Formats: sequence, structure tokens, C-alpha cells
Amino acid sequence: MFVARKPRYTVKSDELGGNCFCPQWFHGITIMSMRKTFLIALLPFIQMLTVRAQEKVSYQVAVVGFYNLENLFDTLDDPKILDEEFLPGGSKQYSGTVYKDKLSHLSDVISLIGTEMSPEGLTLMGCAEVENENVLKDLVRTPKLQSRNYHIVHYDSPDARGIDVGLLYNPKYFRPLFSEPLTVHLFNPDSSEYHTRDVLYVYGELSGEPIHILVGHWPSRRGGEEVSAPSRAKAAAVCRHKIDSITTMNPDAKIILMGDLNDDPTSPSVSVVIGAKGEKDQVKRGGMYNPWVNMYKEGIGTLAYNDSWNLFDQIMVSSGWLDKKQQGFFFQDAKIFSRPWMTQTSGRYKGYPKRTYDFDNYAGGYSDHFPTYIELLRKIK
Repeated sequence: MFVARKPRYTVKSDELGGNCFCPQWFHGITIMSMRKTFLIALLPFIQMLTVRAQEKVSYQVAVVGFYNLENLFDTLDDPKILDEEFLPGGSKQYSGTVYKDKLSHLSDVISLIGTEMSPEGLTLMGCAEVENENVLKDLVRTPKLQSRNYHIVHYDSPDARGIDVGLLYNPKYFRPLFSEPLTVHLFNPDSSEYHTRDVLYVYGELSGEPIHILVGHWPSRRGGEEVSAPSRAKAAAVCRHKIDSITTMNPDAKIILMGDLNDDPTSPSVSVVIGAKGEKDQVKRGGMYNPWVNMYKEGIGTLAYNDSWNLFDQIMVSSGWLDKKQQGFFFQDAKIFSRPWMTQTSGRYKGYPKRTYDFDNYAGGYSDHFPTYIELLRKIK
């Protein structure tokens, strides 16, 4: 499925060092003829080892990212949702100029994610806080992203504000075969249903290899972390149920769970309900590995609140990705993408991700979240 233009990451194997493997080492040495005959007979084998030691090992790279796009609304009034705040006549004066500026800023970021490993950047990107499919179409058509030819998987969710999750993918490397929205059922104290974002499930092939993707934007912490925790536990349970249904059939299935979880890597929704482990050697077959646990414990995050960092934007992988000796793709690394120009340099949010609005005042930023991404490698030589 891949062509000659595929991105590669080249790593030199350890050289078999020392002059002991060089034929010249034998010159000038006087030894018995029998030993010399044996060593001369050994030379072709030694030369073969030397050549192999100098060979390069090439890897194909797939970069998988997640980015909360922070209220990516269009400027059109949708009477079915609460989008009044993000209209030209709304409190934020969300004009066509602001919309185009935001799209341009987001494309500045997305176009650079993962390019240190692959010139083509992101292979897959989950996203949150998008109003509809049209805003994603406008995003992938921006000048910096248009050549990537990203395609979209998206469903309208029942969220009252109309914000959804979605998946962008490069069709050169990923082919979706099935997708569906997974509903998260929440209820108010009076037993009426409270509508939140669906979890997006996508099954497809990454370079011909079957993979499963879950993209979520779990319920917020409105009302407080502890009070709202059961809602996020329910969203996590929806994901866990889907993961279990997949791993029951194939414990080595390759699953990616990503999203703005509104919880940290050590929160119960992630560590208990999903059961994700922060150390690879603790991940059982069919379990989930969370590479962000140690980063979070070190005070590293993707968004800040009250001068404290949270790491809500996570990408977890199943055990099937962890064996680096396998023939298929394997997990290599996890990173947060941030640049100085993406960071607020003054005011109340100094040091935070540079957001689009400071309350109702347009700040000209990118998002109040930093994106995250993981690198997947596959040996091709």
C-alpha cells in the first residue's frame, strides 16, 4: 500500500567494533601455518559480519495526534444548538475574519506536528470542540494543510452546544473500514437525560494493518472535579466496554484511545475504569498503556488552570503496540507539541497555552490546550 514517497526514519545499528573484524589485522603476524589457514578461512565470515554491521535499518513512521481545537465554530446560526455566543452578533463578536484567523492559526500548529519524524506530519489526528463537519472541511483546506489531502470521519453529537469530536486521516496511509458514534448516557438529578459528546469509534487499516481508534471528549468538570467525576467514569466505561469487546476476540488487537478526557492520567476514570498503566511491564495482554503518567507526575501538562497544570489530552495504546520486535507498527514515543509562539507571554494567562479568547476579548491565539502525539514505527528493512 505504501509507495516510495513514504516517510522513513533511519537508525544505524550498533557497529561490531574493533579491528578484530578487519582483515588487515592479520598482516604482519607470524603464526603457525595451521592457525593461519584457519583464520584465512574465517575471513569471508568476518567480512560478512562487518558489512552487516554497517547496514542501516529503516522504519516507516506513523504520527498519531490529538488536539482540542477550542470552540471551532462557524459563523452560521444553527437553531438546533446553543451557538449564539459564536456568531457575529454574539457576545464574542465572532466574525468571518476571526473564524478565518482561527483556522489559519490552527493550521500553523497542525502542519508542524510530527514533522521532525516524518515530513508529511500527522497520519491521524483526533480532535475535539468542533461544531460540525464543515469546520473540519474548512480546516483541511487551509493552505498549509491542503496538500496533505486529509479526509474526515465525523458524526454530529447530541451535545447541547453542538460540539463534537472527529478524526482527520491521510488516505495515503490509513483506510477507514467502519465507524460509529458511541453514546454516553448521562442523567440529571430529576432523571432527565443530559446530553454530552459521543465517543467516535473508527476501525481501519494503517498501511494494511488493522487498528481500532476511539476519540473522546469526556464530560467537563463543571460543578467541581469530585461532583462531576461519575459522568467521566461513565464515558470511560463506554470506552472500556468497546475495548473489552475487541480484545475478547483478539487480545493482541491494536487499539488507540485518545481525547480530551477532562481527567488526568492518575484520575480514577483513566487509572481504574480504563485500567491504563503508566509502566509497560505492568500492562497485561489486552490491557492499555498510558505514556503520560510519568509526565503528569513531573508537573508537565497540556492545559493550565489556577496556575496548575493538567494533562487532559491523552493518547493510550493497547498491549498489541508494545512489542518492538514485531513485524507491524509498534509504539515508540509520546510527546506534547508546544512552541513559544503558542504560549501566552503576558496577562492573567501568562505561561498558559495561548487561547483564542480572553473571556469575550479576542486574543488571537490557537487553543487553550497543547496538542499531544505519539510516534509509531514499523521496520521496513
